[in-house]
Amino acid sequence: QVQLVESGGGLVQPGGSLRLSCAASGSIFSINAMGWYRQAPGKQRELVAAITSGGSANYADSVKGRFTISRDNAKNTVYLQMNSLKPEDTAVYYCNAALGSEYDITAEYEYWGQGTQVTVSS
Repeated sequence: QVQLVESGGGLVQPGGSLRLSCAASGSIFSINAMGWYRQAPGKQRELVAAITSGGSANYADSVKGRFTISRDNAKNTVYLQMNSLKPEDTAVYYCNAALGSEYDITAEYEYWGQGTQVTVSS
């Protein structure tokens, strides 16, 4: 079984910073990509940022220039550095990982973390 454990959420004032981390553990052969999604009450879950094993990253337009995603492949860990936080960033943030298979190079399996609350408020 694969588990994604997130940490780093909390309450922060507008303009502040937080760093989220997500460590994958369990039966892992390879991780093709990891990313962060968020969901605010009453809204759909949206992609915040994602990064491939090769380091290629993409971001939602709303966070470009403020958030940075990074990955430590040796630790199977992904990070999200969030700067200049705004109240509209308030949401539950979910870690996501796309894992490869030892037995089928074309297969990919998706896992989710439990979510961590980020609240930006004065």
